[in-house]
Amino acid sequence: MQFYFNIMVDLAGFVASKLGVPPEAFRLLLTLLAGYPIAAAYHKYVADRPKTLQHLYFALSGMGLCYYNYGTDTYHSLLAISVTFALVTVLRSKPLLLLIINFVFHMSYLLLGYYYTASNEYDILWTMPHCILTLRMIGFGFDISDGLRKEEELSKDQKETALRDPPNFLELLAFAYFPSSFLVGPQFPYRRYQSFTNGEFRQYAGYKEAGLKRLGAGVLYLAVCQAGLTYLPDGYFLSPEFAAQSFIKRIYFLGFWAKFSLYKYISCWLFAEGALMYLGFTYKGRDELGNADWTGCSNVKLKLLESGNTMQHYVQSFNVNTNQWVAHYVFKRLKFLNNRNISYGAALGFLAIWHGYHSGYYMAFLMEYMIVSTEKQIESVYTKQVLPKYGETLNNSKIYSIIYFFCLKSYNIVYMGWCLTSFVFLKYERWITVFSAVNYFGFIYMLIWACIYHGYRYYRKTQPREPRPSTSTKQD
Repeated sequence: MQFYFNIMVDLAGFVASKLGVPPEAFRLLLTLLAGYPIAAAYHKYVADRPKTLQHLYFALSGMGLCYYNYGTDTYHSLLAISVTFALVTVLRSKPLLLLIINFVFHMSYLLLGYYYTASNEYDILWTMPHCILTLRMIGFGFDISDGLRKEEELSKDQKETALRDPPNFLELLAFAYFPSSFLVGPQFPYRRYQSFTNGEFRQYAGYKEAGLKRLGAGVLYLAVCQAGLTYLPDGYFLSPEFAAQSFIKRIYFLGFWAKFSLYKYISCWLFAEGALMYLGFTYKGRDELGNADWTGCSNVKLKLLESGNTMQHYVQSFNVNTNQWVAHYVFKRLKFLNNRNISYGAALGFLAIWHGYHSGYYMAFLMEYMIVSTEKQIESVYTKQVLPKYGETLNNSKIYSIIYFFCLKSYNIVYMGWCLTSFVFLKYERWITVFSAVNYFGFIYMLIWACIYHGYRYYRKTQPREPRPSTSTKQD
């Protein structure tokens, strides 16, 4: 077996060298595309077999793909899954203790992995699928704990994911290593996997067509990504040539580079989503036309991504399942703090830690928090102060509509470049060089707005309030 794996690895390395791409990235691409023949084989040979055989098929397929990419480092994921199973077996009668130990173990193991393997680049090592596994096992621990609570204590979302009866070890392996999802996501609860293997989605049509469309979209986005990054490679933005460009060119070049860089992640998610659709795993319900909706595990909303014009639109359309996971298992469970801003900040802080130690991650999520908060402030001023006075005039002006669209699109492109810089360049010495090359415009414009906004609010508070007219009437 090892002999054949070595041949496949060497062959992929040879092809990758001819294409001029890193062998690890090429193997990752092959692994994502392998989800389609795995899905086809499942429908032909496995789908009508007993559930035990289905669990075995998914477990072995996923473990084989993991081994193809990471060799003996596969033991990290196997150990993590085994520990969770042991914790559930031993501590199921103590749900809070199970929850805490399971959470601490997985986050600690992942962070230790980052500590010993991290470099200056985005590494395609065993830690990449392990960060996906970490969320999956932590969420599984929450679902087991929720299953031990009284029904009336659970929220609507928790009722949909709570597990009353834990799976056996083979079922947990199949869930954790589920092909097309263990490498780059998407996340989903065990209850979805359970519904799929119970055959609850098989009656609905259109999953193969939906999967192939997603595959085509992935190929398109990957092609655009490769073409764009050929003209605007990462290293260009650290060079004197970039700093010598005019300011307008610099901020727009950075914005378009961010778009192309984003497409790298999007293409991977589209390949993974398409394979899950082709498998018939992603049923969501009926759409407005009554057809089966197969977007239940979509990690990117393409229409919103391309038509959106704010950072909030990016947040809503990008890495959707991970954001939903954080909302379900982190944000909503901090409701007891009674402060949405603190809960939102804690959720972003968790995401930053989950990504690793690089300062760029923390800066990226800090910028997301600051920019989304700023957008909400601007929207509030626009809807409460500007539209009531000038809304009719502005809405009837074609020139204003054109200017409004151009300004928002420009903001969308330019600030995406600013936000993604630290996330891609990771090390402080690298991303601060790019920030410096564009004159720190992201900080400056937000600071100017903060001064205007809070200064105006302070001014309003210091002004005497006009007395309200009396509504009472005096009767004779």
